[in-house]
Amino acid sequence: MAAAAQGLQRLKAMFPFIKAPLVISAPMRVFAGPALAVAVSRAGGLGFIGPGVRPTDLDAKLHEARALLRANPVNPGATASHLSDRLPVGVGFQLFDGDLSLAAAAVAKHRPVAAWLFVPANGQRDVDAWASRIREASTGIQIWLQVGSVAEAVAAAASSHAPDVLVLQGSDAGGHGLKRGAGVTALLPEVADALAEAGHAQIPLVGAGGIADGRGVAAALATGTAAGAAIGTRFLASHEADIPPGYQQDVLRVADGGQSTVRTTLFDRLQGRDDWPAAYDGRAIVNASVRDDEVGMPVAQNKELFRGRQQQPTTTGRDGWGPDGRLTAYVGSAVGLVRTVDAAEDIVRGIRAQAREALTAAAKALV
Repeated sequence: MAAAAQGLQRLKAMFPFIKAPLVISAPMRVFAGPALAVAVSRAGGLGFIGPGVRPTDLDAKLHEARALLRANPVNPGATASHLSDRLPVGVGFQLFDGDLSLAAAAVAKHRPVAAWLFVPANGQRDVDAWASRIREASTGIQIWLQVGSVAEAVAAAASSHAPDVLVLQGSDAGGHGLKRGAGVTALLPEVADALAEAGHAQIPLVGAGGIADGRGVAAALATGTAAGAAIGTRFLASHEADIPPGYQQDVLRVADGGQSTVRTTLFDRLQGRDDWPAAYDGRAIVNASVRDDEVGMPVAQNKELFRGRQQQPTTTGRDGWGPDGRLTAYVGSAVGLVRTVDAAEDIVRGIRAQAREALTAAAKALV
């Protein structure tokens, strides 16, 4: 059996409610809340709750997820004894600014099925510390690690605290990622080859970055290496996303994502987030803040304009975004494929159906 198929079977054994092709909603920091994660899992995907603005936010989010699941469980016909006391959603953690003690307490109390780790300040050492502590706090929890390079993936797989799943983030991803990286369809097979050579082919791989519809999922699966695909930007245009209306309208407005988005550290600097590790930047929509930076506006002046727009009451609606807006809108380069706001369950089912159609069409073309 191919490594991708074996990886999917491993995931199905752990998460019996999932359906193939597997669609995963990424733990977008402030946008992926309980409603989105639960809806994605309810549709046969696997939903992740983002870490929130503060580490203390997670406990309330997991309480809310449990209440939503009590009212409408995830696929009651697809249960397993090892999931009987677990939340069928995952949680995400940014390691460099997270609180490991609070994270461990939250997973011990609420028992989500998976923890997605990202952005260690000190490389594999920090990943090992988080993975070890979270597994101690919640026996059986699955550790997902997001990486953006072959070297990171190999180091993680060789660790005594190796992850259960590796999420490979390509350079087309929205939000934060490595400044230097490859596209997901190059990254997936190279990582798979490197892991096989090192004797770690058993770790399931998930593709991420620049995937916004079923055709993107099909492309990742067609490498023969991915057990599923993680998606962020498409879920920004869901009814369940915790996103300001102006930001969401910007997601729908933008097309030609390779030209209308840019990888930059500007928005971290404007928000006073100079604590991000130096290897990372973020992909966001080009707006007035970006254009002014590109023609040489001093950061202090740009920051003053940015904060002024933040402080205007109308920025809770629409005025802070758009082509002449100044506020941050992190999206992936596939944003031009996002045209409507829909229910998250419908998005998952539609992506799954489109992926099947694309793979079937591709297979027929080989005859």
